[in-house]
Amino acid sequence: MFDGIGDPGLTPVTVTHSPTRPMSGTGSGDRVKVVVTGGTGLLGRSVVDRLLEAGHEVRVLSRNPSGAPASLGEVQLCRGDLRDPTTLPDALSTAEVVVHCATDPRSASDVDVTGTANLVRAMHTVGVGHLVHVSIVGVDRVPMRFYRAKRQAELIVEQQPVPWTVQRATQFYPFLDRMLTRLARLPIIACPRGLRFQPIAVEDVAARLVQHVSSGPSGMAPDLGGPEVLSQKELATTWLRAHDRRRLLVPVPLPGTIGRAFRDGGNLCPDHASHGMTWREYVAAAGGVGAAR
Repeated sequence: MFDGIGDPGLTPVTVTHSPTRPMSGTGSGDRVKVVVTGGTGLLGRSVVDRLLEAGHEVRVLSRNPSGAPASLGEVQLCRGDLRDPTTLPDALSTAEVVVHCATDPRSASDVDVTGTANLVRAMHTVGVGHLVHVSIVGVDRVPMRFYRAKRQAELIVEQQPVPWTVQRATQFYPFLDRMLTRLARLPIIACPRGLRFQPIAVEDVAARLVQHVSSGPSGMAPDLGGPEVLSQKELATTWLRAHDRRRLLVPVPLPGTIGRAFRDGGNLCPDHASHGMTWREYVAAAGGVGAAR
């Protein structure tokens, strides 16, 4: 979980100025043509659902449209691979806004860094008027390898001419649910001292992203976190009670520079808490062991 290395160099983005395609409107009732990257993922699916509910025209970028899940229903799929820049201009040719949800902690240099650079170049080429980019709270404060890649992607977005909004959010409830499911396979759960989270419902983040689509580019948006800050012990206690399990919770040190960043609250944004679902409510709604697997 706590994996950090030295900062790799930034991927340069070389662009020339060209006019962007004006959006059809910026009011909450206006229909906008939106392409979603990562639209089959946890956050992407929720974003797609809310865009459709808001009346927008939605397309999902997919490397293999024929293999996309049936749950996408009538959403239009467009073939494109973030790692292959030649596939992107056609996929984005009619877009007014791109919501960039695609991410891969296992291959962040390819998907999050190079993929974002390829995406913004293609957006500039075809004149897309707004990029809504999803990031993580604390990417500039917690020296983990994945966080550093996410910060690189932010800088790429900030340094290119396409109008943009970057929305950072804290960890999603299903992420912590899966983490505790794995930890509970053993009779003892280690709880690092000082490790706290401010988890948030995926739906609350998706709703904020759809607001950005309607309101237009705003640069670096205020961070978005869940309604409460909880230690790992508090998270585990609530989870175990809801799943009727007993495990010994053992406090352990949280060493190193990464540990210090977490102890200092580098992954938190208590001044920007949402008013949505709490962790207790999420665990109760998940409905038992394995509900979020």
